[in-house]
Amino acid sequence: MAGVHAVAAVLLWLGVACLLAAVAALLLLSGRGSLGRLHALAPANGLGVPLIACAVALEQGAGRAAGKTLAIGLLLAVGGTVTLIAVGSATADEEGRGRRG
Repeated sequence: MAGVHAVAAVLLWLGVACLLAAVAALLLLSGRGSLGRLHALAPANGLGVPLIACAVALEQGAGRAAGKTLAIGLLLAVGGTVTLIAVGSATADEEGRGRRG
């Protein structure tokens, strides 16, 4: 059982590190326009949230609660990615850098 807790702790800290790296990138890219800021948030949605959800699910053990936690983490990761793509596309179109066609 101690091995599961160790793996959960590693996953949790990796997820937190991804979130902190996204915050640092957001601060560094704040002067580069809205597309740069959106780009900085991508790792938080795509990697940080799923890692934290996996860590929480491991701590909960096998069962419905862990399944629900993983489903929520998946929905947040997919929804966040889709939202970033949509907002980035709209921002690029508004700034005149979007696709032509």
